[in-house]
Amino acid sequence: MATGVDEMLDMLFDMIDEAKNAPLSGGKCIVERDKALDIIEDVKAQLPVELAEARKILNARNDYLAAAKRDADDVRKKAEEQANQLVSETEVVNQARQKAAEIVKQAEDKAKEVRRTANEYCEDLLRRTEEALADAHSEMRQVHIRFRSAMGTAPSAGSQSSSRVYDAEADQ
Repeated sequence: MATGVDEMLDMLFDMIDEAKNAPLSGGKCIVERDKALDIIEDVKAQLPVELAEARKILNARNDYLAAAKRDADDVRKKAEEQANQLVSETEVVNQARQKAAEIVKQAEDKAKEVRRTANEYCEDLLRRTEEALADAHSEMRQVHIRFRSAMGTAPSAGSQSSSRVYDAEADQ
């Protein structure tokens, strides 16, 4: 008999449900014993096969759930690793930006200092040059005065040319 356990149990139920009550038995009925026993034998024979199939289905379901859980754990771990890596990369980028800003600030400060020092140096050099020129100009006036006095002429602003020649040996 190739029917399933459910069908055989339904047949047994129908057989009992349709059985005639025995007279004066208080609700007891008469069932064809051989037919009922055959159905019970078929159920007993069929039940291990269906239980084995149910176990296989349950085991396959459990294996599928375990694999899905492993896959979900792997996906979660990979996502956490990627998130940590992104956080780490972001942190590295932020640190690099901060370091770059510090380097730029230091370079700007150093450039300001170099400009200030160069300006001070140029200002000092110009002052000393101006003083040297003033000293040279003063000395030139003194030489010019001595030159004129050696020539025997009075210093005048308008007379630049003279008929007398300067004698360097007499000046010494």
